[in-house]
Amino acid sequence: MAKVTVRYWAAAKAAAQVAEEPYEADTLAEALAAVRERHPGELTRVLLRCSFLVDGDPVGTRGHETVRLADGGTVEVLPPFAGG
Repeated sequence: MAKVTVRYWAAAKAAAQVAEEPYEADTLAEALAAVRERHPGELTRVLLRCSFLVDGDPVGTRGHETVRLADGGTVEVLPPFAGG
């Protein structure tokens, strides 16, 4: 399994009560399942509205189970932001 850092921003950071934390997962879907297991409350609801970057690349509409994670990589959890 790849060791990755999940970084939370804005409402996701508030819900997780941490800025970042380590996970072991091979796909984005596995990493997000682990996040939901560790944070079953508000963060689970916030994740429904989030977009994600994996190593700086937008995930977009790709299936999370198809997005492979690299050892030492980073997943950015980005809730919708106001303004533009």
